[in-house]
Amino acid sequence: MKNILGREIPDYIEGYGKVKPFNGASASYGIKTKSKVKLTSVKPGDKKLLSSINEALDKVKIKDGMTISFHHHLRNGDFILNNIVYEIAKRGIKNIKIAASSIFPIHEPLVEHMKNGVVTGIVTNYISGPVAEAVSRGYLKTPVVMMTHGGRPRSIESGEIHIDVAFIAAPTADSYGNINGVYGNAACGSLGYAVPDAQYADKVVAITDNLVPYPACPIEISQEYVDYVVKVDSIGNPDGIVSGTTKIAKDPVGLKIAQMAARVMDASGYIKNNMSFQTGAGGTSLAVAAELEKIMKDRGIVGSFAAGGITGYIVDMLDEGLFRNLFDVQCFDLKAVESYRDNPKHQGMGGSMYGSPSNKGAVVNNLDVMILGATEIDTDFNVNVTTGSNGIIMGGSGGHSDTAAGAKLAIVVTNLVKGRLPIIKDKVTTITTPGESIDVVVTERGIAINPKRKDLIEKLEKSNLPIITIEELKDKAEKMTGKPEEVKFSDDIVAVVEYRDGTVIDVVKKVLG
Repeated sequence: MKNILGREIPDYIEGYGKVKPFNGASASYGIKTKSKVKLTSVKPGDKKLLSSINEALDKVKIKDGMTISFHHHLRNGDFILNNIVYEIAKRGIKNIKIAASSIFPIHEPLVEHMKNGVVTGIVTNYISGPVAEAVSRGYLKTPVVMMTHGGRPRSIESGEIHIDVAFIAAPTADSYGNINGVYGNAACGSLGYAVPDAQYADKVVAITDNLVPYPACPIEISQEYVDYVVKVDSIGNPDGIVSGTTKIAKDPVGLKIAQMAARVMDASGYIKNNMSFQTGAGGTSLAVAAELEKIMKDRGIVGSFAAGGITGYIVDMLDEGLFRNLFDVQCFDLKAVESYRDNPKHQGMGGSMYGSPSNKGAVVNNLDVMILGATEIDTDFNVNVTTGSNGIIMGGSGGHSDTAAGAKLAIVVTNLVKGRLPIIKDKVTTITTPGESIDVVVTERGIAINPKRKDLIEKLEKSNLPIITIEELKDKAEKMTGKPEEVKFSDDIVAVVEYRDGTVIDVVKKVLG
């Protein structure tokens, strides 16, 4: 056969296979492949920069029943989700599924969209505020699906979640779709949770309030994944981007818990050169980091890495030489943003690299110690961070289950009683993280070790720490508060709680009353 240039080309070449004849340079664009990663159909000379969100909605052919995704690197300062869904609702479009890595109180307008049928499905890793309350009351047509930070990219990569359009809030972008989170009025640091969406969504729209000349550097999400760019006045409120939970505990109880947790880490043998560590952004968890810092300085210990959502406290440990590197999936405060921008030892990572159980090397699998929080814990060491004791959704796993599964030592730190309610119960209201992944529970009134960790029991019994059983902790708590009344639920399921591998670990039912 002859190709378009008149060259004689065989139909089949031994050792090569079936031949596809050249059909002109312009014919190469938009060819389908077997790759899981979508190919761009942008041709030389094509313009990606659009004039408005509405033009972007036209370009992606937004329609009923689509799944659209958003990301929470702007946290409670995000404007993008609300603005996009508002424009979709104005078009009369219905039955939209929102695949947002997290939902915050600022996303309250979603409640009305849930009531009027614009939004009928939500997939998320964490949900709080009015939207969580509305879901708990049954306002969403279908149960919200609650994933983990590692489970979400796994499901995107496997095709379990098919994203039609990903809308990425870009603190800085150029006209060809290169994005970073370290410059601009809404600089937020790592864009880790948007990475799998950019790679696998059918269409990707970058929305920025800081359009810079090409190329935008550094590049966190590259032009090869982005279909369109839209310039808007503002993508978010910088005051809402910083987490409200990144203050170290100063109260005597929180400090006592932190000191005991550090002693548990030490007695267990994990505070040593090349150790790896992650802690949450809550006050007691950060106080544990402060206690660890003292020990490492006193002994001249240098760790391999700290990971997760990074705070200024962890940045200080990097700057002091206590860790060689940081792995950052989201920045929790401005010091972390600045460090991520300026220090090459402060590395970004996508959500899949962070915690997916299905890739070839999740960072969580290399953690020595993880410090976790809890809303409730039961006598089987199951942990709830999804619902409050009243049954209302108030959070979600985030990286809780991922890090607990990967770390060699997973420690839950918590007051024994919060708000006059016992934290240790016979059965938690909702299981977020299975007890088999939790090794130690540290409270101000005692420390419980999971019976399966006989090695830890042997080591810690030789210490002077107040080691007691989880049942004894529960009894201590109930003597202080009494046994709380059981929450009453209907049979209606309002949320499905997925474990990181996509299996269902629990469901949340509609609260009565």
